[in-house]
Amino acid sequence: MGLSPMSQITTATLAEMKRKGERIAALTAYDAPTAGLLDEAGIDVVLVGDSVANVKLGYENTLPVTVDQMLHHVSAVRRGLKRAMLVADMPFLSYELDPREAARHAGRLIKEGGAQAVKVEGGIEIAPTVKELLRVNIPVMGHLGLTPQAVHRLGGYKVQGRRPADAEKIVTDARILEGAGVFAVVLEAVPEELAREATRKLSIPTIGIGAGASCDGQILVV
Repeated sequence: MGLSPMSQITTATLAEMKRKGERIAALTAYDAPTAGLLDEAGIDVVLVGDSVANVKLGYENTLPVTVDQMLHHVSAVRRGLKRAMLVADMPFLSYELDPREAARHAGRLIKEGGAQAVKVEGGIEIAPTVKELLRVNIPVMGHLGLTPQAVHRLGGYKVQGRRPADAEKIVTDARILEGAGVFAVVLEAVPEELAREATRKLSIPTIGIGAGASCDGQILVV
Protein backbone atom coordinates (compact mmCIF):
# COMPACT_ATOMS: atom_id res chain seq x y z
CA MET A 1 0.00 0.00 0.00
CA GLY A 2 3.05 2.25 0.21
CA LEU A 3 2.30 3.36 3.77
CA SER A 4 4.61 3.07 6.73
CA PRO A 5 3.30 0.60 9.35
CA MET A 6 2.12 3.44 11.61
CA SER A 7 0.59 5.72 8.96
CA GLN A 8 -2.93 6.65 10.02
CA ILE A 9 -5.63 5.46 7.63
CA THR A 10 -8.07 8.23 6.67
CA THR A 11 -10.86 8.80 4.17
CA ALA A 12 -8.20 10.22 1.83
CA THR A 13 -6.17 7.01 2.17
CA LEU A 14 -9.18 4.91 1.15
CA ALA A 15 -9.90 7.15 -1.84
CA GLU A 16 -6.29 6.78 -2.96
CA MET A 17 -6.47 3.00 -2.55
CA LYS A 18 -9.56 2.95 -4.80
CA ARG A 19 -7.74 5.05 -7.38
CA LYS A 20 -4.74 2.72 -7.36
CA GLY A 21 -6.79 -0.47 -7.36
CA GLU A 22 -5.50 -1.52 -3.93
CA ARG A 23 -7.80 -3.70 -1.84
CA ILE A 24 -9.24 -2.44 1.46
CA ALA A 25 -9.33 -4.85 4.40
CA ALA A 26 -11.97 -4.22 7.09
CA LEU A 27 -13.11 -6.12 10.16
CA THR A 28 -15.32 -5.45 13.16
CA ALA A 29 -14.11 -5.12 16.74
CA TYR A 30 -15.91 -4.46 20.01
CA ASP A 31 -13.08 -4.25 22.56
CA ALA A 32 -9.54 -2.90 22.92
CA PRO A 33 -7.58 -6.20 22.80
CA THR A 34 -9.26 -7.32 19.56
CA ALA A 35 -8.76 -3.86 18.08
CA GLY A 36 -5.07 -3.99 18.93
CA LEU A 37 -4.65 -7.36 17.21
CA LEU A 38 -6.42 -6.13 14.07
CA ASP A 39 -4.28 -3.00 14.06
CA GLU A 40 -1.07 -5.01 14.32
CA ALA A 41 -2.27 -7.26 11.49
CA GLY A 42 -2.56 -4.25 9.17
CA ILE A 43 -6.35 -4.02 8.86
CA ASP A 44 -7.29 -0.74 7.18
CA VAL A 45 -10.75 -0.10 8.65
CA VAL A 46 -12.12 -1.28 11.99
CA LEU A 47 -15.89 -1.01 12.34
CA VAL A 48 -17.65 -1.04 15.68
CA GLY A 49 -20.79 -2.52 14.25
CA ASP A 50 -24.25 -2.49 15.74
CA SER A 51 -23.71 -6.24 15.35
CA VAL A 52 -22.36 -5.91 18.91
CA ALA A 53 -26.03 -6.37 19.83
CA ASN A 54 -26.18 -10.01 18.77
CA VAL A 55 -22.45 -10.86 18.71
CA LYS A 56 -21.64 -9.63 22.23
CA LEU A 57 -24.79 -8.54 24.06
CA GLY A 58 -27.06 -11.52 23.42
CA TYR A 59 -29.84 -9.83 21.46
CA GLU A 60 -31.57 -11.60 18.57
CA ASN A 61 -30.77 -8.80 16.10
CA THR A 62 -29.14 -5.36 15.94
CA LEU A 63 -32.24 -3.32 16.73
CA PRO A 64 -32.06 -3.05 20.56
CA VAL A 65 -28.54 -1.59 20.86
CA THR A 66 -28.44 2.03 22.03
CA VAL A 67 -26.18 4.99 21.33
CA ASP A 68 -24.77 4.73 24.87
CA GLN A 69 -23.96 1.04 24.39
CA MET A 70 -22.31 1.80 21.06
CA LEU A 71 -20.34 4.62 22.66
CA HIS A 72 -19.03 2.25 25.34
CA HIS A 73 -17.65 -0.16 22.73
CA VAL A 74 -16.40 2.55 20.35
CA SER A 75 -14.38 4.08 23.19
CA ALA A 76 -12.87 0.70 24.04
CA VAL A 77 -11.88 0.01 20.44
CA ARG A 78 -10.39 3.50 20.11
CA ARG A 79 -7.98 2.66 22.94
CA GLY A 80 -6.73 -0.35 21.01
CA LEU A 81 -6.02 1.38 17.68
CA LYS A 82 -3.12 3.41 16.37
CA ARG A 83 -3.23 2.98 12.57
CA ALA A 84 -6.60 1.66 11.37
CA MET A 85 -9.50 3.96 10.63
CA LEU A 86 -12.27 3.66 13.24
CA VAL A 87 -15.86 3.72 11.95
CA ALA A 88 -18.88 3.50 14.26
CA ASP A 89 -22.31 2.22 13.31
CA MET A 90 -25.20 4.51 14.15
CA PRO A 91 -27.83 2.31 15.81
CA PHE A 92 -31.47 1.94 14.86
CA LEU A 93 -33.54 5.13 15.30
CA SER A 94 -30.50 7.28 16.12
CA TYR A 95 -30.44 8.93 12.68
CA GLU A 96 -33.59 8.18 10.68
CA LEU A 97 -36.05 10.66 12.19
CA ASP A 98 -34.28 14.02 12.15
CA PRO A 99 -30.95 15.08 10.60
CA ARG A 100 -30.06 17.39 13.48
CA GLU A 101 -30.76 14.67 16.03
CA ALA A 102 -28.59 12.37 13.92
CA ALA A 103 -25.78 14.94 14.05
CA ARG A 104 -25.99 15.07 17.84
CA HIS A 105 -25.76 11.29 18.17
CA ALA A 106 -22.99 11.00 15.58
CA GLY A 107 -21.15 13.84 17.27
CA ARG A 108 -21.01 11.85 20.50
CA LEU A 109 -19.51 8.86 18.70
CA ILE A 110 -16.86 11.15 17.24
CA LYS A 111 -16.19 13.49 20.17
CA GLU A 112 -16.62 11.12 23.11
CA GLY A 113 -15.93 7.78 21.45
CA GLY A 114 -13.04 8.76 19.21
CA ALA A 115 -14.52 7.41 15.98
CA GLN A 116 -13.31 8.98 12.75
CA ALA A 117 -16.54 8.34 10.85
CA VAL A 118 -20.01 6.86 11.24
CA LYS A 119 -21.94 4.36 9.12
CA VAL A 120 -25.65 4.65 8.30
CA GLU A 121 -28.01 2.33 6.46
CA GLY A 122 -30.29 3.36 3.60
CA GLY A 123 -30.37 5.14 0.28
CA ILE A 124 -32.09 8.24 -1.04
CA GLU A 125 -34.17 8.62 2.13
CA ILE A 126 -31.10 9.32 4.27
CA ALA A 127 -29.29 11.63 1.84
CA PRO A 128 -30.40 14.75 3.79
CA THR A 129 -28.97 13.21 6.96
CA VAL A 130 -25.67 12.47 5.23
CA LYS A 131 -25.46 16.09 4.14
CA GLU A 132 -26.22 17.33 7.67
CA LEU A 133 -23.51 15.13 9.16
CA LEU A 134 -21.01 16.38 6.61
CA ARG A 135 -22.07 19.95 7.38
CA VAL A 136 -20.74 19.45 10.91
CA ASN A 137 -17.62 17.68 9.60
CA ILE A 138 -18.57 14.07 10.36
CA PRO A 139 -17.49 11.66 7.59
CA VAL A 140 -20.14 9.12 6.60
CA MET A 141 -19.99 5.58 5.22
CA GLY A 142 -23.12 4.29 3.51
CA HIS A 143 -24.66 0.81 3.66
CA LEU A 144 -26.93 -0.72 0.99
CA GLY A 145 -28.26 -4.13 0.01
CA LEU A 146 -29.12 -6.22 3.06
CA THR A 147 -29.52 -3.58 5.76
CA PRO A 148 -29.87 -5.43 9.09
CA GLN A 149 -31.80 -2.61 10.77
CA ALA A 150 -34.54 -3.23 8.18
CA VAL A 151 -34.69 -6.96 8.89
CA HIS A 152 -38.42 -6.92 9.70
CA ARG A 153 -39.33 -4.97 6.56
CA LEU A 154 -37.13 -7.20 4.40
CA GLY A 155 -38.64 -10.35 5.89
CA GLY A 156 -35.35 -11.75 7.15
CA TYR A 157 -31.69 -11.81 6.20
CA LYS A 158 -32.02 -12.37 2.45
CA VAL A 159 -29.91 -11.55 -0.58
CA GLN A 160 -31.02 -8.22 -2.05
CA GLY A 161 -30.98 -6.95 -5.63
CA ARG A 162 -31.75 -10.15 -7.51
CA ARG A 163 -34.61 -8.61 -9.48
CA PRO A 164 -33.57 -6.07 -12.13
CA ALA A 165 -35.65 -3.28 -10.59
CA ASP A 166 -34.16 -3.90 -7.15
CA ALA A 167 -30.65 -4.01 -8.55
CA GLU A 168 -31.21 -0.74 -10.39
CA LYS A 169 -32.47 0.90 -7.20
CA ILE A 170 -29.38 -0.19 -5.26
CA VAL A 171 -27.06 1.26 -7.89
CA THR A 172 -29.13 4.45 -8.03
CA ASP A 173 -29.10 4.77 -4.25
CA ALA A 174 -25.33 4.21 -4.24
CA ARG A 175 -24.85 7.06 -6.70
CA ILE A 176 -27.18 9.30 -4.67
CA LEU A 177 -25.18 8.57 -1.52
CA GLU A 178 -21.98 9.33 -3.41
CA GLY A 179 -23.51 12.63 -4.51
CA ALA A 180 -24.52 13.38 -0.92
CA GLY A 181 -20.90 12.95 0.12
CA VAL A 182 -20.31 9.50 1.63
CA PHE A 183 -16.66 8.44 1.42
CA ALA A 184 -17.46 4.73 0.92
CA VAL A 185 -20.42 2.39 0.78
CA VAL A 186 -20.92 -1.10 2.18
CA LEU A 187 -22.72 -3.52 -0.15
CA GLU A 188 -24.10 -6.41 1.87
CA ALA A 189 -25.57 -9.63 0.49
CA VAL A 190 -26.02 -8.56 -3.12
CA PRO A 191 -25.22 -10.61 -6.26
CA GLU A 192 -21.62 -10.28 -7.39
CA GLU A 193 -22.59 -8.86 -10.77
CA LEU A 194 -24.48 -6.07 -9.00
CA ALA A 195 -21.50 -5.37 -6.73
CA ARG A 196 -19.26 -5.27 -9.80
CA GLU A 197 -21.53 -2.78 -11.56
CA ALA A 198 -21.76 -0.50 -8.53
CA THR A 199 -18.01 -0.63 -7.98
CA ARG A 200 -17.40 0.30 -11.61
CA LYS A 201 -19.85 3.22 -11.55
CA LEU A 202 -18.77 4.75 -8.25
CA SER A 203 -15.66 6.84 -7.70
CA ILE A 204 -15.79 6.05 -3.96
CA PRO A 205 -14.73 2.66 -2.52
CA THR A 206 -17.23 -0.17 -2.19
CA ILE A 207 -16.83 -2.54 0.76
CA GLY A 208 -18.47 -5.90 0.29
CA ILE A 209 -19.89 -8.35 2.76
CA GLY A 210 -21.32 -11.44 1.12
CA ALA A 211 -21.13 -9.68 -2.25
CA GLY A 212 -18.41 -11.60 -4.05
CA ALA A 213 -14.90 -10.43 -4.82
CA SER A 214 -15.61 -7.47 -7.09
CA CYS A 215 -15.79 -4.72 -4.46
CA ASP A 216 -12.83 -2.49 -3.61
CA GLY A 217 -12.66 -4.06 -0.17
CA GLN A 218 -14.21 -6.65 2.10
CA ILE A 219 -15.55 -6.54 5.64
CA LEU A 220 -16.40 -9.41 7.95
CA VAL A 221 -17.68 -9.68 11.52
CA VAL A 222 -15.09 -10.92 14.01
